[in-house]
Amino acid sequence: MSQRMFLLFWLILLCPSLIRAACISPSQAAKHIGETKCVSGKVTRIEQSDDGASYLQFCQEDAKSCSFAAVIFPEDLRHIGDVRQLQGKFVEVHGDMKEYKGGTEIVVSDSWQLKGEASSIPPLPKTYDVEKKGHYSSGIFSHPKTYSTTKKRQTAKMPVIIPDDPPE
Repeated sequence: MSQRMFLLFWLILLCPSLIRAACISPSQAAKHIGETKCVSGKVTRIEQSDDGASYLQFCQEDAKSCSFAAVIFPEDLRHIGDVRQLQGKFVEVHGDMKEYKGGTEIVVSDSWQLKGEASSIPPLPKTYDVEKKGHYSSGIFSHPKTYSTTKKRQTAKMPVIIPDDPPE
């Protein structure tokens, strides 16, 4: 019996994927809000919001009717990699299911939360600038420009004549 336990121990230790629960589809995500789950599907579109957050969309329709998205905030991109490479790939997203604006999402903050074809995405290019969407920074540091809000004191253009004091 101890040999079986030893073998089972090593099997669990070396093959954690065998004991992992099966992933659910993006259409089933709304039924599991508040749970920690795995959602798997093909990334059909990657959108970037004005604040720099990236959304991995898993449906063919427009984003407003899509029921599930994986959200990656700009400060987490350095931990995850170049998520722009994931479009059209089969991805597993692991994490806590949350409701946001009528849809379901998982906030991805680390690379271990992405599996499948996402496990081999390259890191962000060193020149990638999250704040400038679609642009790359040159890598040259410059101080921010400052503007003065007070007006400069100007000298009088005409001579100022000061009258004498009247006699008393």
